Amino acid sequence: MALENNYDDLFQIIKQRFDDNKSRHPDLNWEDIQQKLSKDSKKLESLRQMEDNGGEPDVIAIDQKSGEYLFFDCAAESPKGRRSFCYDKAALEKRKENKPNNNAVDAAKSMGIDLLTEEEYRELQRHGTFDSKTSSWLKTPEKIRKLGGAIFADLRFKTVFIYHSGAESYYASRGFRGVLWV
Repeated sequence: MALENNYDDLFQIIKQRFDDNKSRHPDLNWEDIQQKLSKDSKKLESLRQMEDNGGEPDVIAIDQKSGEYLFFDCAAESPKGRRSFCYDKAALEKRKENKPNNNAVDAAKSMGIDLLTEEEYRELQRHGTFDSKTSSWLKTPEKIRKLGGAIFADLRFKTVFIYHSGAESYYASRGFRGVLWV
């Protein structure tokens, strides 16, 4: 219970979002989720970081194999605290001038979350309208990354578009979205 008390404010925020967005998780029970979260301080800290940098995390699904809940960043636009990053460390090191402050892969790892895959991003879009003015880096297949590229996505014209770019590129309107497995 002491652990839960350290995160009372976070639980209130996440529960309110959970209650306000029942269509994202109609068959899930908040008490079950909170009980599972309360047992893992690392996951709670990851969730706090997702919240603190603008991700607005919410439960989207439960993995049928593992029984884990999946928290996705559900902010309408790519989280403000995670924009203007290139894709990964190799891309950051490749830039000789005008380097961004960070990269998406390492930032996600330091938060204890994973970048959304293309499949997860499409799943997110089934639950609302996300990235209609911004874009988000996605977990890039190794064969694309080895060639110097990375993928990102957005929603335009009520359609999800998956694009490619040089991994070292960065823009004020491109960030990354993550998933936390609890």
